[in-house]
Amino acid sequence: MKLAVVVPVSPFEDEEIIRRSIEHLKSLDYDDFDVKLVYVIDSNGENDRRPETAIRLGVEVVFRENRRGKRAGAINDALKYLSDFKPDYVAIFDVDSRPEMNFIVECVKALESCEDCYIASTKRYISNPINLVSETVEAEYYLINFLLGKSKFRQFNGLIGVLRAEFLMQEGLNEWAVAEDADFATRMHAKGRKAVLVKTSRIYEQAPITWKDLYNQRKRWYYGGLQLWRYRKEMRKASLGVRLSWYMALTLTFVPMLYLPLLLLSPFFLLAHFRKISKVKVTFGLFIHALMLQYAAVKALFSFVRKREVEWGAMQRVVD
Repeated sequence: MKLAVVVPVSPFEDEEIIRRSIEHLKSLDYDDFDVKLVYVIDSNGENDRRPETAIRLGVEVVFRENRRGKRAGAINDALKYLSDFKPDYVAIFDVDSRPEMNFIVECVKALESCEDCYIASTKRYISNPINLVSETVEAEYYLINFLLGKSKFRQFNGLIGVLRAEFLMQEGLNEWAVAEDADFATRMHAKGRKAVLVKTSRIYEQAPITWKDLYNQRKRWYYGGLQLWRYRKEMRKASLGVRLSWYMALTLTFVPMLYLPLLLLSPFFLLAHFRKISKVKVTFGLFIHALMLQYAAVKALFSFVRKREVEWGAMQRVVD
């Protein structure tokens, strides 16, 4: 079988982050797959040496002089580049993605046993819990992982996972969509296709480490969620469970203030889960987080109504 690994790289990503990404992804277990690793690098100026570094480290590079379609455009350009290779599966990662060694093998195995599944991925965990912001997101991810196991509309952030190449190449990603991952997931579920959660592996990724970066990320997510309402008619064809989960994802997430009283119980849950007294301070972070999310949701709604696009900017990374 042929497997392509695609990693879109924005102009803001540091050369060392790319180096660490390549080293990690090359170390994964690929069984006996015919593998092609492709990094799609958006130019950051005339003296951009990142493509040379990536090529020297043994991966193929698609270099883009402009940011057409942002992340969705980068992935679409990678799919065009791979048209002659004709992969059976396409794995998509970000530069901060750190999947466990068996991630690819386990996800492909899951897809092989589910013909209607368009993507297989795992629960995700935070690799950089270094301050209150990232520790707060770390705690939030445990709730997200719980919902991933329960929801009938299952969306993996960033489409990070292994996808059936046939579905991905036929449909492509919508480059106007701010949340291209949620857009693609909605279109797939509307057609009766499924996303499978693999429980025999994990993937780690970096959380924002400043409240500003977290706010900008979530405002973008909220804005992308508002764009999904255009698929109301298409989603009528989906099963009742999928429709209910989809509508809940597009409504309940916009009113995080409703859940503030529940945060009074968070110290007990934090202690029970992490078994560290130092994690109790994350309760304060969760209150800030809820207020920030509500503000981001309102700002995204105003931007959407006024047809103002949200900005994509640099996010601070931790070199791991």
